[in-house]
Amino acid sequence: MRTVSDLVDEGVNGRTVLVRSDLNVPLDGDRITDDGRIRASVPTISELSGAGAQVVVMAHLGRPKGGPDPKFSLAPVAARLGELLGAPVRLVELGRGLPNMAAGDVVLLENIRFDPRETSKDDAERAEFAHELVALAGDDGAFVSDGFGVVHRKQASVYDVAQELPAYAGGLVLSEVEVLRTLTGEPKRPYAVVLGGSKVSDKLAVIEALLPKVDSLLVGGGMCFTFLAAQGHEVGASLLEKDQIDSSRKLLESGKIVLPTDVVVADSFAADASTRTVPIDQIPEGWMGLDIGPDSVAAFAEVLAGARTVFWNGPMGVFEMAPFAEGTRGVAQAIIDGDSFSVVGGGDSAAAVRALGLPEDGFSHISTGGGASLEFLEGKTLPGVAVLEQS
Repeated sequence: MRTVSDLVDEGVNGRTVLVRSDLNVPLDGDRITDDGRIRASVPTISELSGAGAQVVVMAHLGRPKGGPDPKFSLAPVAARLGELLGAPVRLVELGRGLPNMAAGDVVLLENIRFDPRETSKDDAERAEFAHELVALAGDDGAFVSDGFGVVHRKQASVYDVAQELPAYAGGLVLSEVEVLRTLTGEPKRPYAVVLGGSKVSDKLAVIEALLPKVDSLLVGGGMCFTFLAAQGHEVGASLLEKDQIDSSRKLLESGKIVLPTDVVVADSFAADASTRTVPIDQIPEGWMGLDIGPDSVAAFAEVLAGARTVFWNGPMGVFEMAPFAEGTRGVAQAIIDGDSFSVVGGGDSAAAVRALGLPEDGFSHISTGGGASLEFLEGKTLPGVAVLEQS
C-alpha cells in the first residue's frame, strides 16, 4: 500500500489532504480524560502540515443518534490537537465548506457521525456522503487513512472516500498493521495471550482463532467467571453468561487456557464496597468477583516471564476502582518486567496503562484500536485496510 511518506515525496504543498484519524477519546463533560489517541494522530498530521498540505482531519466521537448532539462535539478535541501541534486547529461544521486555508493549516471537521450517512449500511448513501467529503479536497486532493481504530468499519470516511481519492496509509495504520502481522505470522515462542474484559461472547471468535496459535491463553476480567462456571464452580453474583458455558467448556479442552485461582470479591459494585480475597471455589453467595487475586497475578506473571511474545487485550478487573485495580496493574507490570515482544491491544487495556501510571514505553507497542486489532487477529478482512491495498 502507498504511504503518507510516498504522498509527501510526490508533493503536497498547497494541496488539500483529507485525513481520517481516530480521535474517539473519553470525556468527562468537556474534559478529555485520556488523550492517547489524539497524541497518536499527531505525527501523520504534522508530517503533512510540515510539507505544506492543507490538512482536513475527519474523526468521530461516541455514537450520536441520527444528527448533531452537543455532548458529542469534537470542540475539546480540536483544542487539544491544537495544543499538541503548536498551532490553532479550527473546528468546521459539516456541510459548511472549508474556511480559507493556507499551506500547513489544519482544520478538524465536526463529528463525522453527525451525518447518519457516515455509518449507513446503504452503499449509495455512504457513497453520496463520501462524494461530498471528497469535494472538499478539490481536483488535486488526496486521502490518508490514519485511524486504525476504525479500519474494521465500512464507513464513508474510512472506506468510500478511499475509493474516490488517491489513498495512502498514515504512519499509525502502517505501524499497527506491521505489528499485528508479526503476531499472525511466526511470533517468537512461547507466545502468551492475556484476555480480560466483561464477556466471553465478545471475544469468543478471537479465542477460537488464537488457541491453535498460542502456547498459553490467560483469562481474567469478568469473562473468567463463565469459564469458572464451566469448570463447575459457583460464582456468586459475578458476571456470568450462562449461554456461553458450553462453548467455554469446549474451549477449555485445549489445555492452553489458564484461569485465576483466587479473586477479589465485593458485596456490591462500588469503590467503597466490602471486599475479600477468596479462592475461586469459595466465592460467597451474593458476592461478585471484580478482580483477580494476588495468587492469580503471581501465576500469570510466571507464564509471562517465560514468554517471548505477549498480546494483551482487556483488564483483569474493574481497574477504574482502586480496590479492584491491582490485578490489572500486576499483570501489566509482569509484561513490562519480561523481555517479550509485547503488544497491548488497545481499548480498555491501553486506557488502564495510562490510568494506572504505568510506563507506555515498557511495552513494545500499544495499539489504538481494540476492536480492529482483535478482528485482525481473528483473520477477518478489515475494509479500511483492504481498500488501501487496492489503491
